[in-house]
Amino acid sequence: MAESAPRRCCLGWDFSTQQVKVVAVDTEMNVFYEESVHFDRDLPEFGTRGGVHVHKDGLTVTSPVLMWVQALDIILEKMKASGFDFSQVLALSGAGQQHGSIYWQAGAQQALRSLSPDLPLHQQLQACFSISDCPVWMDSSTTAQCRQLEAAVGGAQALSCLTGSRAYERFTGNQIAKIYQQNPKAYSHTERISLVSSFAASLFLGSYSPIDYSDGSGMNLLQIQDKVWSQACLGSCAPHLEEKLGPPVPSCSVVGAISSYYVQRYGFPPGCKVVAFTGDNPASLAGMRLEEGDIAVSLGTSDTLFLWLQEPMPTLEGHIFCNPVDPQHYMALLCFKNGSLMREKIRDEFASCSWSEFSKALQSTEMGNGGNLGFYFDVMEITPEIIGRHRFNTENHKVSAFPGDVEVRALIEGQFMAKRIHAEGLGYRVMSKTKILATGGASHNRDILQVLADVFGAPVYVMDTANSACVGSAYRAFHGLAGGTDVPFSEVVKLAPNPRLAATPSPGASQVYEALLPQFAKLEQRILSQTQGPPE
Repeated sequence: MAESAPRRCCLGWDFSTQQVKVVAVDTEMNVFYEESVHFDRDLPEFGTRGGVHVHKDGLTVTSPVLMWVQALDIILEKMKASGFDFSQVLALSGAGQQHGSIYWQAGAQQALRSLSPDLPLHQQLQACFSISDCPVWMDSSTTAQCRQLEAAVGGAQALSCLTGSRAYERFTGNQIAKIYQQNPKAYSHTERISLVSSFAASLFLGSYSPIDYSDGSGMNLLQIQDKVWSQACLGSCAPHLEEKLGPPVPSCSVVGAISSYYVQRYGFPPGCKVVAFTGDNPASLAGMRLEEGDIAVSLGTSDTLFLWLQEPMPTLEGHIFCNPVDPQHYMALLCFKNGSLMREKIRDEFASCSWSEFSKALQSTEMGNGGNLGFYFDVMEITPEIIGRHRFNTENHKVSAFPGDVEVRALIEGQFMAKRIHAEGLGYRVMSKTKILATGGASHNRDILQVLADVFGAPVYVMDTANSACVGSAYRAFHGLAGGTDVPFSEVVKLAPNPRLAATPSPGASQVYEALLPQFAKLEQRILSQTQGPPE
């Protein structure tokens, strides 16, 4: 797999829920090497399922920290055995699953600084963690701590304005608060708390790596406007927390040179730079090369929207993070639970279980669906919190069913109008230069993408994003190397492969949807007010 001729490159790492993965990207932005270690398969001794341990309460979800360390040992040995030329690595960066936290025992920094190149990492770092099983993003056991944090700062909206999100159980501040309350001894023995991203960077640095602004935004602790820790939030979570976190840094910072351990054991050059690691979602934004005004829509089991924002307007839904490639700007994430499973259900019920019949239904119905609008939530939706199927005819009267073709269009238009309304609710605006990048299963259906282009009034592109967090991390390594904040990210990655144009807005689309969107938003509010009980 390794090339015979030397190829100067950057490495992009991804410490995700189920595996550790690496790609090498050369100076012409081509991916020429990849390798991975799958936790369940390659490290069965840790007994994980899907890379995690789900505890008896069904709410607590953790991962063994030494599993991640050992996975790095294995992947580096695999690279060495394949003949990978580490001497050509100019810099590296990486991504980590967001929100997870690692607790370094007092004295761990000394162990990191004095690693012996004769031994693998996991043998030398065994006694370095005050918590051996770390909470990860799937954990939902901290509801009490979430309410405490919101109360401490004046409510959910106040917390969202400050940190970019209302309190979420998986967010790191609430996880730290739980550990402090339930295991104060382990907390007091902790000298540093890392996110998965900054933990992984620390392994390469041979000392504690700072948390970056972008991943730091997923903690309910960072003031996203000032990019400093919120004293009110820190105080609500645990004592001495600021010194355990260390100061946050811009995501494109070079945090140092690689540890001599990797120089001596694997042959990395001593000048190889480590660029701050970030979260997997911010790294994916970099991998997809979004720019100002762009939007990425991942059409999977659940649908996720990535937005590039200039002037964010935090609300009680979605998340606003500092932008990983432009510290002056922001990114937002919105998740919609009723994604591909809902599309498949409507296909089975109204299009004879056939995607080609589904496409024919979209082709045979007009933009705007003659004013027939639908909301389809077979499971409780997150954005907004609604369940059930709700159909409205041209007069805005509720009806129990539509003809089959109308049903199909109502679903797809409704899904995309909801995405646009909620994106605009966070401060997003479609610009003349806006590009929409579609990924995931439904991005293979041209007729679905046509509706997406029409509803947003912007061209839709597709690209292979299977390794977007890894590739984005390698791009970010090049960006850090080139000077970070002083150089536009788009300039650094201009040689990267371009996405493929899949759909452009139909003539007249903007007039149709500009008229329908306010009506759709009103109907959504109407359903919400009818399905929610009176305020407590």
